[in-house]
Amino acid sequence: MDLGLEGRVALVVGGSSGIGLAVAAELAREGAHVAIGARDPEKLKAAVADLQEGARGRITGTSLDVTDSGAAQRWVDGVAAEFGALHIVLVSGGSPPIGPASGFDVADYQAAVEQVLYPAVVVALAALPHLRAAGWGRLLFVASETAAVPIGPLALSGVTRAAITRLAQGLAADLGREAITVNVLAPGTVRTPPIERAAARLAGEGGDVEARLAAIGAHCALGRLARPEEVGAVAAFLASERASFVTGTVQLIDGGAGVLGPNLPHLTGTAPDTFT
Repeated sequence: MDLGLEGRVALVVGGSSGIGLAVAAELAREGAHVAIGARDPEKLKAAVADLQEGARGRITGTSLDVTDSGAAQRWVDGVAAEFGALHIVLVSGGSPPIGPASGFDVADYQAAVEQVLYPAVVVALAALPHLRAAGWGRLLFVASETAAVPIGPLALSGVTRAAITRLAQGLAADLGREAITVNVLAPGTVRTPPIERAAARLAGEGGDVEARLAAIGAHCALGRLARPEEVGAVAAFLASERASFVTGTVQLIDGGAGVLGPNLPHLTGTAPDTFT
């Protein structure tokens, strides 16, 4: 299937690992020029090298902290200037701490908003003039299943990701007549470095990390964790010409976990021997 991405210019926040890297790889294989941004220079360098192997377009990487609004604005403008246009923007970032709503103070909520919501706002608003100038755009936000499903132990995620959803839907209403679509990806548990670290903590020293990962992924209809490339494939479709009539949506990519109900021992501290 030709997704119509040949020669498009894509900017991917959080593109050095996990879902962001998987999305960048899909876009690069489709022939898009891809600019990735992330904090860690070494991880960024390695990611650029990996992406170049399968790319048909140009790949660039920039080390930055997108919570610095000035740096984020300069990066977006710089990418558009370097490539002569900007068509696709994906914002993927970190996750706030785990815990119930009453377990945090005001400063924790403020920090979560500054970590998760504000960078999404800054990058989106910085990109809009360039998407409008191109006369065609795809704006994607990577949230989590908490954007669509309330999960008690993920209160800060729910607060910030729900806000991103409303931001995306507001932008979709504003921009649809300008051939710019806006959508939210809401993945469930994906095998990414943070999840692997969580499994290692649960397993303890010398424990079976793979068994813990299997247990974390067991509670969904498919009975496993998602692979980053599975989320990347959905993102690439939404970024494509083929998805031109899809906007304002929240795409739940949870392997059917939402239809089974909550069972989150890796978040609630349930003893490992209760994993099934």
